[in-house]
Order: sequence, then C-alpha cells, then structure tokens
Amino acid sequence: LLLLATTALVYAFVTNDFSVRYVAENSNLAMPGAYTWVAFYAGNAGSLLFLAVVFSLFAVAAVISIRKRLPYTAPYATGILSMVLLFFLTIILFFANPLSQLQIVPQDGQGMNPLLVHFGMFIHPPLQMTGLVIVALPFSIALGALLAGKGRDDDWVDLGRAWGMVAWVILTIGLLLGAWWAYTILGWGGYWAWDPVENSALMPWLALTAFVHSIMVQKRRGMFRMWNMVLIIVAFTLAQMGMFINRGGPVPSVHSFAQSSMGWLFLAFMATTLFGSITVFILKSDTLKSRGKLESMLSRESAFLAQNIAFLLVAFVTLWGTVFPIFSEAANDVTITVGQPFFNKINGPLLLFIVFLMGIGPLLPWRRASAANLIRALRYPLGIAGLAGIMLLAMGIRQPAALIGFMVCTMVITGILNEWARGTRSRQQKGENYLTAFARLLSANRPRYGGYIVHLAIIMLTVGAIASSFYSVQRDFAMNPGDTRTLGKYTFTYTGIEHTD
Repeated sequence: LLLLATTALVYAFVTNDFSVRYVAENSNLAMPGAYTWVAFYAGNAGSLLFLAVVFSLFAVAAVISIRKRLPYTAPYATGILSMVLLFFLTIILFFANPLSQLQIVPQDGQGMNPLLVHFGMFIHPPLQMTGLVIVALPFSIALGALLAGKGRDDDWVDLGRAWGMVAWVILTIGLLLGAWWAYTILGWGGYWAWDPVENSALMPWLALTAFVHSIMVQKRRGMFRMWNMVLIIVAFTLAQMGMFINRGGPVPSVHSFAQSSMGWLFLAFMATTLFGSITVFILKSDTLKSRGKLESMLSRESAFLAQNIAFLLVAFVTLWGTVFPIFSEAANDVTITVGQPFFNKINGPLLLFIVFLMGIGPLLPWRRASAANLIRALRYPLGIAGLAGIMLLAMGIRQPAALIGFMVCTMVITGILNEWARGTRSRQQKGENYLTAFARLLSANRPRYGGYIVHLAIIMLTVGAIASSFYSVQRDFAMNPGDTRTLGKYTFTYTGIEHTD
C-alpha cells in the first residue's frame, strides 16, 4: 500500500497534477523534468512517505532474517518495528498527507527550493534519510533479545551487528555525499560546516560506529553487554533526534528544507521510546551481566572502550552545539548559533584521539599486554611516524596540531600495512602465492583485516581534513574588469563579461 501511494505521488509529479497540494507546493512547469522524480521527498509530507516506504521494505527483510535466525526474538522485534512504522503512518494520515487535494487547482506550482535542483538530490537526501530510519533495525533486534530475556545469550550479536553495519554504511555514504554536495554549492561553507542537518546524521553515525566495534568484544569475550545495549539505545535516540531536527526546524540551518510545526510529535515519540528503552534496560539488567571482565588497561578491550567513550563525547558535543540555539532563545530571547570554531576546537582533538586509538587498538592483544609486547607492536608504527615528522618539518610543516595529526595518520597506516604484511607472509610460507594469501587473509577475518580497508579510508579523510583546515587559503575580492589579484601562487585577472545566446 505504501508503494502504491508512492507511485501515485510520483505520477502526480510527472504529470504536473497541481490538484495535489504537495505537488503544487514543490513543483512547477519550469522545473527540469528529471527532478519531478525526486521532488516528492523535497518537502515534509513527501519525505515522510519516503521514510515510511523505505522503512517498511527494510523491515520486511529484517523480520525475515530475525524469524530465521532468532525465532525467540522475532515477536518482540516485529512489535518494535511495527510501532515505529505506525508512528510514521499516523503522522502521514492525520498531520502531513502528501495526497491531499486542492479545491482550486492552480495553473502552475510554487516550485522546489533552487538549492535542491542539483544532481546530489537524487542520492544524498534519500540515503541520509534511509540511514537515519533504519537504525531502528539493530535497535529492535537488541531490545527484542532483551525483552525475550535472552540478553545473556549472545545469539543476537551477529545479526544485530550485520544490520547495524547496513545502517552505518548507508549513513556513511549519505554523509560523504552531503559533504560533496556542500562543496559544489557556493555559500554552504565548504565540504563540512557543522550544519545542524548534517550533524543530525553524524551523531547517530558516531554512536553506530562505537556499537559495531564494541559488539565484537561481546562476541569474542562476552563483555560489554550492558554497554552495547546503551550504545544502540543512544544511536536510535540520536537518529530520532536527527529526524526531529530535520522536520521540527528548531535550529537555524542553510538547508532545512522540510521544516514544519510538527517537530513536537517527533520529540514526543523520541521521549517515549527512550523512556521505554531505559525501563526495559533496568528491568532486564540482570540478564546482561558479562561473563568476562576488563583485566588490564593495556588490552584491546580497553582500547575499544576508550574509543567508544570518545565517539560518544564527540556525539554529545555535537548535539550540544546543535541544540544550543534553542536554549539561548528560550533563556534570552536571542538566537545564538554555534559555529565552526567551537566544533573544531572541541571535536578536533577528540577525533584525532580516536584516530590514534584506531592505530593502537588492533595491535594490542586481548585480555592484557605487557610493556614488552606493547613496545614490540608499536616500534615500527611509532618509528615511521617519527621519521615522517622529521620529513614534514623539513618540508615546512610547522603547525603543531597539523604535524601531530599527520604523524598519527602515518602511525596508523604503518600499523595496518605491517599487520597485512605479517599475515600475508605467514600464509605465503604455507604455500600460497602473495596475491592469493592477501585475498584469503582479508576474507578469513573480515572484521579485523578487512576492516583495515575502512580504517585506511578514514585516514584519507583525516589527512584531507587536516590539510584543508590548516593550509587552505580563501579570500573574497571585489574586482572590476581589468583588475588583477593574487592568491597564493595564483594570479587572477578579470578580463570582462561576455553575453552569449
């Protein structure tokens, strides 16, 4: 039925049926024809329909997998998913019906926000919205296992992590596409300006990142059961907060194109699910006792825990900076926005600390590491990082923060390459050629050796962010024809204006 409703709305856009109120508000005859296919999620009512249909499709796949692998969890997980879908359907039916009709049919519509007439409209909003809403899938699996009294059993861990990874990957792509889109639109503050709408996806992404890492400790050692349940509850709550920010319009944003007065409904639903989750967590906490304990601060488990705490700190700092304008307006009747300098100053060191732990954690053994083991594991990464620092100094890199950041990135890369080399060499000595040995190494332990590929991608982003933050040059010039200005190594001459038909 949701697919049928979506088809009907898209058809109304394609045929310019302005008798449909939502079509008249978000389309017009001058809009390029290709964008009529995506205009249906350019406003509030249509984006809610999109969320509902996408969520229902993913929920079907999730329920099938849960019934097959976790039959005892299926009734509870299905109930949670049904309540989430019921919320969206209630909003659509009674508050934001995208198929409502106009009594007087206009000759033309109002059109879509010009900033949205961009190729990124086809991929960034749907992926980001999809990522936010399907955080409910791993949440339903985890809370369903808890409601079933199976929190002590770790049978749900693999499926919960798998669906958590699906949500994480979609959110990751959505965030990267948002950064690319912002880079191509003048005035959006470069590739990342800590805009509230982008932050709304970043916050659950951080909590999910902590969850998909920490859940491996639960699978391997039977530890962090309570902590992992807290992480997935926080991730789901932050995802709901993201939808509230997108639809409630409570904070200033350069592209809050789906603002409405129904933000209180999303806030109420978030409060209800959070209260219910905490209640279940407290009542069933006796089923979450870990079978292992943290034996040493020098261990892979402690590195995972420290990294998780850092992820949550970044998420909550981002949350505070995002919602601060609401509190400032309520207290002083003055809206004070929090800009890039605040986020960079607080979150910058925290994110670099996370990258540092990303390089150390995988090199530490489980349970405990001796000082000798730690030195042996870190000698190559730290040695190469030191050499890189000397080379960077010789190349003129003098900013302390940038120098430290580049050295940390070098340390992580060296650690990854060393781990791959050791594993590949070990398999090669058993008769495999190097290429086959490397491919089988990745496939044999995908969470570890395959996960290093993701770590390398993160390092690429980190290097780019550090370089552009400390060494980019930007100036605004007022120029008349014939004027020449210099910027860095480049000279620009304004030759004149030409008009062509």
